[in-house]
Amino acid sequence: MTRLEPLDEDLLSANQKSLRDAVVGTRKGLGPDVWKSGPFGVWQHAPDLGIKAVELGAQVRFATELDPQMREVAICCVGVHFKSKFEFAAHAAIAISEGIDSSHLDVLAEGGKPSWKRELMITQEFTEELLQSARVSDSTYGAMLSAVGAKALVELVSTIGYYCLVSLTLNAFQVDLADSMIDRWPEES
Repeated sequence: MTRLEPLDEDLLSANQKSLRDAVVGTRKGLGPDVWKSGPFGVWQHAPDLGIKAVELGAQVRFATELDPQMREVAICCVGVHFKSKFEFAAHAAIAISEGIDSSHLDVLAEGGKPSWKRELMITQEFTEELLQSARVSDSTYGAMLSAVGAKALVELVSTIGYYCLVSLTLNAFQVDLADSMIDRWPEES
């Protein structure tokens, strides 16, 4: 059960309404109540911070040169690393919509190494190494840089960092999964 209850829309402050509008405006297709779910519902309790977080999220999701499949593999790796149920479920669905095979995501969720195409394998290796050791080796760095170039690599690292924030937020406040989401780690509370 989530630790912070969703706020009543009729009682939102001006800043909370701005955050709600920013979320609804950038997460089209998720319904008018998206502002209450996931990290967005938590950030409603600190809307000034939430607005900045949503802006960064929109940048890394919608305005980078990073290949969408690579982006979603990295995000799903972050979700697996933190066993962030909501994050992984939300982005597994996005990954599938970007053409990633669901069976590969099943293997990833179990801590395995899917048989990705080369670029996605490098993305998983880079993301996992960065998350596990807070650094990457020269060889991992070089492989990722060769695959995407400097700008997209900065965008990738920023994406990984942002989704660490999201995953930790979701876990700390025990944000519930939506009814349509699959719980990959039911033993985790």
